[in-house]
Amino acid sequence: MKSFKPSASYIRVAAATPRVYIADVKKNLIEITRLFRVSAKQDVAVVVFPELSITGYSIGDLVQSPALLLAAKEGLLTLASESRIKNTAMVVGLPLTIGNGLFNCAVLIARGKILGIIPKQNLPTYKEFYEKRWYQAWDKKITVDVNIGDQIVPCGQPLFAINQAVIGIEVCEDLWVANQPSIGLAARGANIICNPSASPESVTKADYRRELVHNTAGRLVAGYIYAGADPSESTMDTVMGGHALISEAGKMLAERNPFDDSAARLTIADIDVEHLVADRRRDTNYPVEPSVVIETGIRNSQTTLLHTPAKHPFIPSSDARLEEVFTIQTFGLKKRVEASRAKKIVLGLSGGLDSTLALLVAVRTAELLGVKPSDIILTLTMPGEASSKRTQNNAILLATALKIQNRKIPIAALSTAQLKAIGHDTVKQDTTYENTQARIRTALLFNTANSESGIVLGTGDLSEIALGWCTFNGDHMSGYNVNASIPKTLVKHLVCYAASKLDNKKARTILLDILDTPISPELTRTSGRAISQKTEELIGPYELHDFFLYHFVRWQTPADKILFLAERAFKGDYSSEAIECWLKVFHQRFISSQWKRSVMPDGPKVGSISLSPRGDWRMPSDIDATTHMIS
Repeated sequence: MKSFKPSASYIRVAAATPRVYIADVKKNLIEITRLFRVSAKQDVAVVVFPELSITGYSIGDLVQSPALLLAAKEGLLTLASESRIKNTAMVVGLPLTIGNGLFNCAVLIARGKILGIIPKQNLPTYKEFYEKRWYQAWDKKITVDVNIGDQIVPCGQPLFAINQAVIGIEVCEDLWVANQPSIGLAARGANIICNPSASPESVTKADYRRELVHNTAGRLVAGYIYAGADPSESTMDTVMGGHALISEAGKMLAERNPFDDSAARLTIADIDVEHLVADRRRDTNYPVEPSVVIETGIRNSQTTLLHTPAKHPFIPSSDARLEEVFTIQTFGLKKRVEASRAKKIVLGLSGGLDSTLALLVAVRTAELLGVKPSDIILTLTMPGEASSKRTQNNAILLATALKIQNRKIPIAALSTAQLKAIGHDTVKQDTTYENTQARIRTALLFNTANSESGIVLGTGDLSEIALGWCTFNGDHMSGYNVNASIPKTLVKHLVCYAASKLDNKKARTILLDILDTPISPELTRTSGRAISQKTEELIGPYELHDFFLYHFVRWQTPADKILFLAERAFKGDYSSEAIECWLKVFHQRFISSQWKRSVMPDGPKVGSISLSPRGDWRMPSDIDATTHMIS
C-alpha cells in the first residue's frame, strides 16, 4: 500500500495573537515578524493576524496621519520581503489609501509578494463602533489594480490557492452581517475563510462568536480561521480578548480563549481540505461561480498531524445524543407498526447485543403507542447446537425481567432435517451448515409474525451490513430493521446507556452481562456449550472496522489515508501490520457484499452514514473487490 502524505490532504493554518503597540508600526512589525517566523518553522501554510495589525485597530483619528499611513505601507513591503524565502503565507491588516478613499484592508503576502488586497465591506457604525468616521466601505463588485511600491496588486475579493485549499478573506464585521462576504467567496470556490478581526469582548459575546464561526464554517462547508485582537489594544471604552478560533465545517479544531494570558500566541490546526472538497462535491445544490484564483507559490510541507483522529467516530460525546438515537429508532418503528397495522412486534432474542438493543427499542415503542410491552412484543429464542448456555439464559431472563412473552423453539432437529434433505452429512460445519440455521430462524420469525398478524423486527447492525456478516435471506431479512444504521461500537454504548437508565435491577444486571459477552453468531462449536466461534477473531475488531467504515463511506477516503489515520488513532493498540491486514479485509468484504445491501429492508437513518440502497449508498453489486480501491 502506498504511503500517505498529510500535505496532500491537509493544510496547516494558524491564527496569531500578537501584542499590539498602538500606532507604533516598528514594534508591531517586530511582533508580527516573530510570530510569522515561528509559524514558518512549524510548517504553517497560512497564518492570519488580527485586523489592522500593522498599526493597531484602536488608533482613532490618528489613522488620518500621513506619517502613520506611509509607515504602514512601508511596513507592508517590509513584511513582503520577510516572506520571500518562507513557505508560509500571511494575512495582515492595515489602513490603505485607494484613490480618494481610506480603507480598512486585509492583505495576503507570500513568497516576497503582496498578492491581494481585501478592503472591509461592512463597517460597523453603531454602539461603540464608528468606523465610517474614517473608512469607506468597499462596495465594488470588480477587482481593481493598486500600486504598492513597485507591485501592481489586485484589490477587491481575490482568491488564493495553496494546493487544494482556496483561500478567501473577510474582515471582522463581515462575519456578523446577514449577507456575509464569505457566502460569495465560498460560491466562487473558497474552502478556507480567513477573518482578521478586532472584536471587543462583552458578557456572552465569546459564546456567540464561537457559534457564529462554527455555523458559518458548517453552512459553507469550509475551514474558518478567526484571529481576534489582543487585550493590549486600547481600553478606552472597549476591551479586546485575543479570541482565536479554527473551525472545520463546524467542528472546533483549535481555540485560544479570550483573556488567556497563559495561551500560546499562535493557535494552530490542520484542516482536512479533502473532506471539504468531498462534501461540496456531494452536495449538488452547492452554488458554483467559477473564479480566477491567484497562485501563492506556497506548497504544503507538513509531514505530521497535530491532532489524533478519534478512535470511535460514531460514539456521541453526550448522553443527550444517545437519547436522540433511541428516539429516532423508536419513532421510526412506531410509524412502521402503525402503517402496517401490526398487532405484534416479533423478534429473535439471542442474548447478544444487537437483538438486545432491538428489544429495548421495541419496549420504548410500545410505550409511545400507549400499550404494555407484553401486549405487543413477542420474542423467540431459537437455540441450536452451538448456542451457549450463557446467551440463551440471558435472552430468556431479559424477556422475563421486562415482562415480555418469549417462546423457546429449538432448531437443532429442524436444521438436521433440512441438511439431510439436501444431502449434507450434517457433521461438516461449513457455510451451508451455518446458513441453514440462520434461515430456519428467519423462517420461524416470519411464520410466527404471519400467525400473530405481526411484523418481524430486524436486529442486524450497520457494521454487519457493511461487512456482509449476515446470511442472505436469513438474519439479513426482516420487516423493519431499527439497527440498520447503528454500527457495532455504538450498539454497545446504547445498550450500556439503556442499562444505566433502567430502574429494573434484574434487567440491568442481565444487560451488563450481555455487554460482557463475546460477540458470536453461535453457528459452529468445538466442544461443550461455551462460546467458541468469536466474530472478531474471524473478521477483525469491530472498532477498527467501524473506523474504516466511517472514513470510507463518509468521505470516500483512499485506503492509504485510512491506514495513516488508523495508525495514529490506534497507536499502541494494534500494530501497523494488523491494521493494514484488517483494512484489506474490510475493503474486500465491503465491496463484495453490495449485492446483499441492494435488497436490504427498510430501517431508520440515525447518523451521517447509512448503507440503504434507497438512500445514502448506491453501488453496482458486481465490482471486482480485488481491484477496487484496495491499494
